[in-house]
Amino acid sequence: MSYGPKSSTANVPARPAMPLVLCGLLTAAGLVVFVSQLFGGNAARAWQSYLVSFLLFSAIAQGAVLFSTLMHAVGARWSGPLAGLAEAFISFFPVSFVLFLVLFIGRQHIFPWLGHDLHGKEVWLNLPFLFTRDAIGLLLLYGLGLAYLYHVLGLKLAVRQSGGPVAQWLFSRWQTRPPEPDRFHRRATVLAFLYMFVFAVVLSLLGYDLVMSMDPHWYSTLFGAYSFVKAIYVGFGALIITAAILQLGGRTGLSLAASHYHDIGKLFFAFGLVWADFFYAQFVVIWYGNISEETAYVIERTMTAPWSLLAWAVLAICFIAPFLILLNKRIKTLPAAMVVICGAVIVGMWLEHFLLLGPVFHHGVERLPLSWIDPLVALGFLGLLAASVVFYLRQFPAVLTHRLEDKR
Repeated sequence: MSYGPKSSTANVPARPAMPLVLCGLLTAAGLVVFVSQLFGGNAARAWQSYLVSFLLFSAIAQGAVLFSTLMHAVGARWSGPLAGLAEAFISFFPVSFVLFLVLFIGRQHIFPWLGHDLHGKEVWLNLPFLFTRDAIGLLLLYGLGLAYLYHVLGLKLAVRQSGGPVAQWLFSRWQTRPPEPDRFHRRATVLAFLYMFVFAVVLSLLGYDLVMSMDPHWYSTLFGAYSFVKAIYVGFGALIITAAILQLGGRTGLSLAASHYHDIGKLFFAFGLVWADFFYAQFVVIWYGNISEETAYVIERTMTAPWSLLAWAVLAICFIAPFLILLNKRIKTLPAAMVVICGAVIVGMWLEHFLLLGPVFHHGVERLPLSWIDPLVALGFLGLLAASVVFYLRQFPAVLTHRLEDKR
């Protein structure tokens, strides 16, 4: 069973189903809202919404790329065009890095511990050191991702194919110095393992610096692992959504069998279980430890209004509903159904970021301080991510119709 184009359409030029004009409209809407709030007396809210969306959409791209590195590292041939599609999210890495640097402009509105007594944590929690180490970490992670992309593209597309200017530049380079399949394969494998290792380290660091540090007196030794598992969860979900939209659009040449969706659906389901396990492991240890510095953070977010309602909503959207639905094998093979499920999980994770950060920025509120600003800023980030993926697919349309063959 397969969906969309058959093998006879393998030579059809791949065209992204999502038009760039829609991406541009989403980006423009988010930018207009962000700038209007920034200069309209609501700068704190604008920057806080910006931080939540930066964390989520950067994690989506980083986690989606991990799928390709994981499949390459273990030699999983079943992934087929899914691995090539996952590599498209690398195109968001330069954008994500620029967005991180922009955070420095809004530092006064983002870090509530500025100017406060940190009881000895000043060595770690100071802005120059924080932004320097995070920038170095992101540069290393994104550099490894781009290097990995160069080598896997050399394995797949070393002959001239249709594509944009970037693709043609690479093809001309490879014509001058043809890639050596053995060497490129070994390097890609090394880079894949390095990316996965640095991914865990950098996502942990960002979780500590941009989320956990917002309440500088609370700490959890499991929060770093919780952060990078969450990124894998949403990254795999975004990959499923992208694959389903492209295939259901029917104009890209992407052809995936039901087994592809079933297999990646099982991975998505598995990491949903891991995320929930880490969520529970943190909660139960803190609860039974009953140390005031730790329990205050958890109690505020799970047992006091209005945040307790949001906590239950996040648990239901991100774990309970997907767990019960994805127990059914057939559901995992239906692209349209998986779009709805994965989309709901990503929205739930957006709310989860708001749950972690919201109580720090909004003290003593009686109603959830969500407003129209937050989703519109998030749509702007979605537009940037989607535009980056569309741009990549226009440069390298053949990645959707070529399997990653071993050319050694």
